[in-house]
Amino acid sequence: MKLTKSDTSLCEKDALQDMLDSEKSLMSLYATALYEGSGKNVRKSFTDNLMGVAENQYTLFQQMSARGYYETPPAKKDMIDKTNDMFKKQQSSLKTPKQAAGK
Repeated sequence: MKLTKSDTSLCEKDALQDMLDSEKSLMSLYATALYEGSGKNVRKSFTDNLMGVAENQYTLFQQMSARGYYETPPAKKDMIDKTNDMFKKQQSSLKTPKQAAGK
C-alpha cells in the first residue's frame, strides 16, 4: 500500500496539538535538567531554554485558543481560592522551623 501526502499530513488542529504536546514535554525535560544541574553555567542555560520553551508553549496555546481548538472555561473564584490555600499550606509545611518563626 502506497501512502500519499494527504494520508500522512496532519490537519491544522492536530499539527498545533502535536507542537503543543512537544513543547510541554520539553518544558518537563528542561525543568528536570534544571533541578538536577549542579553547575551555575549549565543551570543558567537550562533556565534560559526553559523560559524560551515556555514562551513557545504559551504562543501555541494562544493560537489554538484563538482558533477554538483549546477551550478553557473561566476559573471560578472559589476554585482559585481553594487552590491558593492548598499551595499556601504546602509551602508552609516545607518551611524549616526557623523560617516559620520569621527569623
